[in-house]
Amino acid sequence: MGGLGFIGGRLANHFSQSGHQVVLGSRNVSNPPDWLPKVEVAQIKWNDEDALESSCEGVDVIIHAAGMNSKDCAADPVAALDINGLATGRLVNAASQARVKKIIYLSTAHVYASPLTGTITEKSCPRNLHPYATSNLAGEHTVLGASKRGLIQGIVIRLSNAFGTPMDKDMNCWMLLVNDLCRQAVQTGKLVLQTTGLQQRDFVCLTEVCRVVKSLVINDGVSSKHSIFNVGAGASQSVLEMAELIQLRCAQVLGLDLDLKYKQNIEGDKPLKLNYRTNHLNSLGINIKNLENKAEIDGLLQFCQTAFT
Repeated sequence: MGGLGFIGGRLANHFSQSGHQVVLGSRNVSNPPDWLPKVEVAQIKWNDEDALESSCEGVDVIIHAAGMNSKDCAADPVAALDINGLATGRLVNAASQARVKKIIYLSTAHVYASPLTGTITEKSCPRNLHPYATSNLAGEHTVLGASKRGLIQGIVIRLSNAFGTPMDKDMNCWMLLVNDLCRQAVQTGKLVLQTTGLQQRDFVCLTEVCRVVKSLVINDGVSSKHSIFNVGAGASQSVLEMAELIQLRCAQVLGLDLDLKYKQNIEGDKPLKLNYRTNHLNSLGINIKNLENKAEIDGLLQFCQTAFT
């Protein structure tokens, strides 16, 4: 579900290239996208449980990447709960009736807090009351509840700040910090931060997200040990450090010498540290490769140069 979106599209492409049979679930589109022309597309009717069950027939694993983003959730909290929470519940029920083996729900690290600070593990208590967080947490509960009752194997991924190259330039991903900075660099020839850039974030590239999700898909014994997985780089950096890395990669990959502008730090203003731990992944021998971030930025810059110039 959500296979025509930013993260879902990359996942669909990754699994297709790995030789898996992929079915894209979409509410509005019935034809395969140009970037993945040989896959099947199932039209999803979220309010029709019989139609949902029919869409799930013959499927072994569902990766649920559909949902409302943070901005839209804030604008309409009721719709957020319906789409991120209740619709997920209907999907879980339909999947269990269709004897789907496993469902992986892509949630967000922001169920814990916003901003994310301090040390956060899978045992940390979610306490964010933003509609984006609460609606995703409701979706999590439907997945984990069904898994606990033995109806389906359910896994929740709490994803940190993901970034990377979309499958199509019109995908809704350009509000994300790294994606925005890369497009900004190519289109304007400069990098501008609206803050001091001192705030810490855990940036994880989509190449690694795809690799982790695939590992959780093929490992049949995963949920017997853990059901919730923090997915992030496991090493935070400041927004300014990320902007400086993009500035460096622009020079080396595109030959662009960019100015970087940001607000000056007020004396005594100290950034809040973040340590987003991926303990449950690590216990399965799955470790994030931070070196992939540089390669992902290079690919994203090249994509932006082709798409926006």
